[in-house]
Amino acid sequence: MPEESNIHIPGVPTSEPASLEEPTTPREPLPPKPDQRGPEAVSATGSPTGAPATARAQSGQYLTTAQGLRVRDTDHSLKAGSRGPILLQDHHLREKITHFDHERIPERVVHARGAGAHGVFRSYGTAANITRAGFLAKDVETPVFVRFSTVLGSRGSADTVRDTRGFSTKFYTDEGTYDLVGNNIPVFFVQDGIKFPDIVHAAKPHPDREIPQAQSAHDTFWDFVSLHTEAQAHTMWNMSDRGIPRSYRTMEGFGVHTFRFINAEGRTTLVKFHWKPKQGVHSLVWEEAQIINGMDPDFHRRDLADAIEAGAYPEWELGVQTFPDTEDQMFEGIDLLDPTKFVPEELAPVQPIGVMTLNANPTNYFAETEQVAFHPGHLVPGIDVTNDPLLQVRLFSYLDTQISRLGGPNFGQIPINRPHAPVNDMLRDGMHQQAVHGGAAPYHPNSLDGGCPFLAGQDLGAFIDVPEEVAASIKERRNPASFDDHYSQVGLFYRSLSPVEQDHVIQAYTFELGKCYEKSIRERQLAALANVDAGLCAAVAKGLGLPAPQATEQVAESDPSPALSQVGKTWPVAGRVVGILADGNSDLAAVNAARKALDAEGIVPLVIAPQGGFLGSENDGGVPVQRTYLTARSTEFDAVIVAASAAPAPDAEPGLDAKAGAPGSALDPRAVLLLTEAFRHAKAIGSLDASKGVLTAAGIPGDAPGIAAGENAEALVTELTGLLAAHRVWERFPVTSA
Repeated sequence: MPEESNIHIPGVPTSEPASLEEPTTPREPLPPKPDQRGPEAVSATGSPTGAPATARAQSGQYLTTAQGLRVRDTDHSLKAGSRGPILLQDHHLREKITHFDHERIPERVVHARGAGAHGVFRSYGTAANITRAGFLAKDVETPVFVRFSTVLGSRGSADTVRDTRGFSTKFYTDEGTYDLVGNNIPVFFVQDGIKFPDIVHAAKPHPDREIPQAQSAHDTFWDFVSLHTEAQAHTMWNMSDRGIPRSYRTMEGFGVHTFRFINAEGRTTLVKFHWKPKQGVHSLVWEEAQIINGMDPDFHRRDLADAIEAGAYPEWELGVQTFPDTEDQMFEGIDLLDPTKFVPEELAPVQPIGVMTLNANPTNYFAETEQVAFHPGHLVPGIDVTNDPLLQVRLFSYLDTQISRLGGPNFGQIPINRPHAPVNDMLRDGMHQQAVHGGAAPYHPNSLDGGCPFLAGQDLGAFIDVPEEVAASIKERRNPASFDDHYSQVGLFYRSLSPVEQDHVIQAYTFELGKCYEKSIRERQLAALANVDAGLCAAVAKGLGLPAPQATEQVAESDPSPALSQVGKTWPVAGRVVGILADGNSDLAAVNAARKALDAEGIVPLVIAPQGGFLGSENDGGVPVQRTYLTARSTEFDAVIVAASAAPAPDAEPGLDAKAGAPGSALDPRAVLLLTEAFRHAKAIGSLDASKGVLTAAGIPGDAPGIAAGENAEALVTELTGLLAAHRVWERFPVTSA
């Protein structure tokens, strides 16, 4: 909208327009917008105070602590040297993180919406030479509980929003609980945990209206990431198809940080964790995600639970990239302590060390999925942390958060959090204490309880901190120079994608920035994209109707990493869902044959008919109906088989269902919508010969890629299964970015 227009468009985020450059001249906080008003300023007992309503808002030109102490730097934690560990004396960090940890009651501040499952992890033993962790010895099986989640939305938000996903695993080992707390993206928005409250505050809904929910397509998010350019790496991954996974079952997981393995001889190796889904890494297309958010906001949690219930147990291989534990902790020019960087698999292959199978759903969502408490400091012998400044802050923050969320320090006694190893911690009392402790001497050393509990040595499985030299002698708030590169890996990721995936990135940036009210924020983010890739910047600028700026930094190009693309591979099809359109005119024997053939492949067949119940006789070869034209939508299915005339159902009336369209059509408009959406979203479509006319009538060319046809149901399923293995019929997408 031209700035000189007199037409008022609602949605302005603040009372003054944002500047293109980061403001540097001190000023008082902005006044409220004209449409805003706070509660009247009265005392706790209802007496008028005479103070303006804004008297309770923040005041002053400078950032301060909660006690009014002015702050010089809020971007860097206080470290023992730029590469050293973070110091406990950092009062500003602890105040900032502690307050952030307790912002929400009772749901999580981030990762509020989740889905969980039980399972088992079986170790291959291939990591036994680099870690003494007992659960990674050969053929050891360890119970696990996994929680998947979105980051930004509340518990009531939708599943298929564009967002980062949490991928956290609790291993109940016999040496204590080990938590691998990761995401589906290997890089993070910020390099230092002191900035975590800032990125979350920016990404959460605007505080005045509490909108938009569960999405980053708004001014405050893009204001922050365009000013704080270290966030560009994570943003690029989010704008790719990785931001809208097809399923938790087809989602990759990453430990994000670099950790340290210690073997039985005390030798150390740096590692990065990877979860590789056995079914491959697959995503939705944007229109699918939008439809699903309206049709079935529980899509991901339902998909996970249904797959487990159907016996199509999701599996992931756990792998590690390994690196020498050198003094500089660099690898091929990549700083391993920078959480905004990843190491391409072509430089450091992922070595499989075990497989995880999820085989049981929770009995009670609240008791298990909601109350499970993860913490990156839940370690076992053989695995230790590094001085990654984001990880260092998480070690404080996660533990502190549970005290607010779960009512006190005894959250480890909640059944889902209880270790499967003996606990004798000398911790006593506190809210929600469930243990009945004996003895008289919960301290060490003691003689009254016979000296119990005793300290253990390494030979008895004790955790031993790696003796790492802290060479720096200067306390400072500073990152090492290697953290200053904010663009090279962003460009590497984009250039590693196929042309189809690059188109989706362009669409995502254009959509998200198009939802921002402030022109200056759109321009500032385009300036960042110019440093990533000129073609990407030009395409997004065109969509926004803005000129494409020139790059302001010369960024070295790296070779693409083919492992980053989701296109061009084939995967197992077990657990996929195929819809079969059938009606009273269908060859029910062929429909049943197709159902059996799909089931034999581990694929879930769902019959879609004009109405519920059975097609044919329930007791004599009839076909049970799982979905109707009213309740089905293409987004539920990975492929569709047409075995019906698709004539209008009795309820094909616009007054009953807006999707039913105008009366008088030869085909039910809802069946046509399902087929045309599936075709547009590049899904495989099968047609029994008698149903060829349905595709033609729906405007779907029979010779298009990914259309299978035949009279034999088993042969048709075989052809369809081959198409499903690639997830989509990628050649059906037109490519514009090449």
